[in-house]
Amino acid sequence: MDKVMPVADQYRIAPNVAEAIAARALTDAGVASADSAAVADALVQTSLRGISTHGLRLLPQYLSDIEHGIANPRPVCTVVRETGPTAVLDADSALGIVAGLRGTEEAVRRASRFGVSVVVVRNSNHFGAASVYSRAMAKAGMIGWVMTSCSPRVAPFNGSKAHLGTNPISVAAGAGDHEFVLDMATSQVCLGEIRERGRQGEPLEEGWAKDAAGRPTVDAAQVSTLMPLGAGHKGQGLGMVVSLMTAVLAGSPLDWELEHIESAPHGRGRQVAHFLMCLDPAVFGGDEAFDERMRTFVDDTRRSPSTGAEPVRVPGDPERITAARNAAHGIPLDPRTGQRLYGLAADYGMDNLLPTTGIA
Repeated sequence: MDKVMPVADQYRIAPNVAEAIAARALTDAGVASADSAAVADALVQTSLRGISTHGLRLLPQYLSDIEHGIANPRPVCTVVRETGPTAVLDADSALGIVAGLRGTEEAVRRASRFGVSVVVVRNSNHFGAASVYSRAMAKAGMIGWVMTSCSPRVAPFNGSKAHLGTNPISVAAGAGDHEFVLDMATSQVCLGEIRERGRQGEPLEEGWAKDAAGRPTVDAAQVSTLMPLGAGHKGQGLGMVVSLMTAVLAGSPLDWELEHIESAPHGRGRQVAHFLMCLDPAVFGGDEAFDERMRTFVDDTRRSPSTGAEPVRVPGDPERITAARNAAHGIPLDPRTGQRLYGLAADYGMDNLLPTTGIA
């Protein structure tokens, strides 16, 4: 008997099941099997770590991008300019994750030879969580620094209209319990969090967003622009640094010249630019010294006196804890994403992987 799609407030799915479904959907859309597996892994690992706004929730959008000619399922990514430690990579309108991983491979290869590398990627698309790429560099024993241009969501300090993207910065180093992973927007919050609050009917935090008239709002339905990080002028400055190191450096469209992911014209890529810098600790203080200092750096910070019940953490700790919990109990999905994955599984005859009462 055919299984009936369950209706629930929240779904959970085993990481390996989610990865199988996502990879099959991407392959069916025309993506090469190796790229499908890599993109599926990136989305699952992002959701596993609790970054739901940039994980499996993006799969339907990426499939739509392929269907409408925004993302090229079979790109030929080409180094169009290079020196020993630097390269400019044209992504041929690839899925952003494919482009980001190609750039990461290039950066690690060059840093392994020269000690440091910078790869700028142009002609790409939305690439999900920046930490996917910085962590890949860290797993290769490097320090990874990653940024990407984004479509305009953020009003400059004292501004009333969206001009800059959320322009994330991710830096990662170390491994295991001593992994440091910073992944932050240069806005107070990403748009996905605004939308999630709206879906849940929850108010926003003060200082997150403005309405169409440029007034602060805590109502997700009234949000027109996001606010820059912190005191405002500092967040704007950081956001512009990201634009400088991505779009300006790559000769790509600036933030306010980019189309939003959900409204990009069909038939052409969005021309997003990425920046990937990789440093090999071996050529600086040496691997052993670096590993020792990383342990001290992370452990001593965690041992700092706390002001409350929660201990002091370092960037990446909350995600590592969440990943362990979700690996044991399944990745939580919002209803829309859960039902979409259930439908894809049924379409591909993979619903035998799913129970009759829900996704688990």
